Amino acid sequence: MTPPRETVLFEAISTPPQSFTVRGFRVLAGLLILAAAILAAIFFALGAWPVLPFIGLEVGAVLALLVWHARASRRLSEMVLLTDAGLSIRHVDHRGRVVRQEIDAYWAKVEWDEAAPRGGKLLIKSRSRVLEIGRHLTAPEKAELAHALRAALARARRPDFDNPQLREFQNASQRDGFTPKRTFF
Repeated sequence: MTPPRETVLFEAISTPPQSFTVRGFRVLAGLLILAAAILAAIFFALGAWPVLPFIGLEVGAVLALLVWHARASRRLSEMVLLTDAGLSIRHVDHRGRVVRQEIDAYWAKVEWDEAAPRGGKLLIKSRSRVLEIGRHLTAPEKAELAHALRAALARARRPDFDNPQLREFQNASQRDGFTPKRTFF
């Protein structure tokens, strides 16, 4: 028998912005090679031909670092998942390693420190644990995530119970044009 599936109440997946498209990378590589070829021609004309291998190595190193950065940033991701069972944060770093942390959603509190550098810090605090999320998001994106996560946590803490007797009462009162007032004790 399979276990019952958890209900997903909130899910946010964030990835860093990608620097280049493939076409943009090709354009940049072409411009770098063209600039290096012009410099190489000037140095060759001046008789400083021993500089030519260093110019080639320099351009190759720049292009290799750009490719490495693009591949590493494609792997980075962060998923915040709120279910009936709790709050789960899953980080994937630039090497592809996965770190998953579980927090009790009832005790979770979202705090956003706007004054911190690099767009502020978005923290989830639960009892003695503090987790930072959204490290590669901009300040407006962090504010939006904080607002949405606070609202989802508030909904998760306030469960709505389905009572069939109340459903029958509400359906009958709506048919009769009567809207009952809600009273809280």
